[in-house]
Amino acid sequence: MPTILFLNGYRFFFYSNENNEPIHVHIEKADATGKVWLEPINAAYFIGFTAREEREIMKMINQHVAEFIKKWNEYFS
Repeated sequence: MPTILFLNGYRFFFYSNENNEPIHVHIEKADATGKVWLEPINAAYFIGFTAREEREIMKMINQHVAEFIKKWNEYFS
């Protein structure tokens, strides 16, 4: 489960067996979890996050999307 980034208590990561899916990132903080597609950026799901946290997550993803995609491609190449 490669972790890409820890930011403001959020952990951004992907699972090592998900290379058959489109590029995406998982997010965890405490008991909350989420998944966001990266091309194009679109939330697959959020469970346990507040609406404010969801907006914050999407803002962070937009700021780091190039890094997330690069790490995904490096890992699955």
